[in-house]
Amino acid sequence: MDTSTSKFDAKVFVKHLTARPGVYRMLDKAGDILYVGKAKNLHKRVASYFNRSNVSTRIQAMVALVDNVEVTVTNTEAEALLLENNLIKQHRPKYNILLRDDKSYPYIFLSKHEFPNLSFYRGSKKKKGEYFGPYASVGAVRETLNLLQKTFKVRQCSESFFKNRSRPCLQYQIERCTAPCVNLISASNYAKDVDYARKFLQGKSDQVINHLVDEMEHASTNLEFEYAAKIRDQIDSLRQVSQQQYVSDLSGDCDIITCRISDDLACVQVFQVRNKMNLGNKSYFPKTPHQYEPAQLLNAFIGQYYLDRKPPEEVITSTLPLDHEVLQEMLSVQRTSKVKITASVRGKRARWLEFAEKNTKASFEAKLASRAGMEKRYQALEEAFNLPHAIQRMECFDISHTQGERTVASCVVFDREGALKSDYRKFNIEDITPGDDYAAMHQALTRRYKRLQKGEAKLPDILFIDGGKGQLTQAGEVLTELQVTGVLVIGVAKGEERRAGMEQLFILGDKQPVHLADDSLALHLIQQIRDEAHRFAITGHRARRNKARTVSPLEGIAGLGPKRRQNLLKHFGGLRGISRASEQELVKVPGISKQLAQSILEVLQGS
Repeated sequence: MDTSTSKFDAKVFVKHLTARPGVYRMLDKAGDILYVGKAKNLHKRVASYFNRSNVSTRIQAMVALVDNVEVTVTNTEAEALLLENNLIKQHRPKYNILLRDDKSYPYIFLSKHEFPNLSFYRGSKKKKGEYFGPYASVGAVRETLNLLQKTFKVRQCSESFFKNRSRPCLQYQIERCTAPCVNLISASNYAKDVDYARKFLQGKSDQVINHLVDEMEHASTNLEFEYAAKIRDQIDSLRQVSQQQYVSDLSGDCDIITCRISDDLACVQVFQVRNKMNLGNKSYFPKTPHQYEPAQLLNAFIGQYYLDRKPPEEVITSTLPLDHEVLQEMLSVQRTSKVKITASVRGKRARWLEFAEKNTKASFEAKLASRAGMEKRYQALEEAFNLPHAIQRMECFDISHTQGERTVASCVVFDREGALKSDYRKFNIEDITPGDDYAAMHQALTRRYKRLQKGEAKLPDILFIDGGKGQLTQAGEVLTELQVTGVLVIGVAKGEERRAGMEQLFILGDKQPVHLADDSLALHLIQQIRDEAHRFAITGHRARRNKARTVSPLEGIAGLGPKRRQNLLKHFGGLRGISRASEQELVKVPGISKQLAQSILEVLQGS
């Protein structure tokens, strides 16, 4: 049921509100969602907000902004909880606890191929193959892949790299791959290694070890001592991996979730255990608009955390979440089997909970120290430039290219807590003279701040430009063209000696540069955002350059499919050999006609 009126009358609205379970959305005058909540009884829950005698100051402040309330009736409270968390994730209301993790979760992906590859994967599960995870962190995935590569030697290269090999790569030389690309291993033997890797990822390493032991004994019996020795090394490696990965004293699938709250900072840590395997841990710092109790925080966090991942059979928490029974029901529906949430554990589980709480405390204190340090840097920057107000947002631009090739501009954003990576942007620069940094900066700034006119971007208090007077002039011209005012624009030049601490700061409109002491906290903050912009620009440029270089010019030729490309590459040994070949030599390759040979030469000679 949706309600919309020209002037919201809370008493009338509540009077006619159903007592069934559902979700309510509080909207402001602009129609933006302020808060999303769920209720077992919508009438009672929504009515409680407008009873001024029983609500907190926080609730009163929110209710004062409410211009409308929309409700959706559900069949059960568990359905309401699921809908609530979906709406929170979608709309990110100002007064809700928000899980600030906009990235998808990392998996290990096993491709569907005659010679499958194992790879790091993040994104929607559209590719055909098997997915293992999700893992708690990227580091846990990388470590597991590294260990698997040493043990089973399953390839991790891309399909394009695999298709175009005429000889083994470095991974074969260092004994991390068996070179299926050039048929140095049979399909059956490779499939056996893949099966072992799959079973390990499924938590069946004991089974794998038993199979390998049998295989080693069989090889020894047949006097195949060299092969038996290889299997022995494989078993030793696998046992070492198991010791590193396994949590021997915890059975079943479970997550251990702990939290710590102080003022406006909240830390939640998740430890993942699957098939007795420790998949690592990760700290989250959810946005909490006001002070919440741990039970409230965990309730909101867990609901959002498991929206797009399968819950384990058991969730151990430092504090029992609010409405934990409803939460259990929601997670059980998602898992399609019973999920238990408990904060009362003993023995081995209690020791793991204690371990998780210690890690949460360490992460919380580190974050708190980092915030305190960042606050001091901001205050120092405000004093250095005599700013009349507190800085809330800063942006910094940098340009990266290699001799003018594949130019990329970066924009990084800092708020008072540090890097705001969700607001970072990269700009692929086109239609300029290669190597013209001024034109590149002009284009990037124009594209960025044009969005301000559309209401799609926030205006920074300070705009830093990595460069001297020339780049600063470009920034001034762009802001003038777009009629952007109220922004302090500072160019950060490296100085004559190009050494950290010797930076010259040029303020737009001032002739003389500003020098800050090398131990100045304000300078340290400027260096931090400048270096981050530089890093982000280089990363973007390298990715763009490598992407361009991995795309073969042969792929754009009509009539030249994968098989014919492979025939050409095998015949001539690579792209360079093809480009040097004559038309007569090209037509000798199976599938290459005279007309197609001409097209190939035109493209390659042109590139």
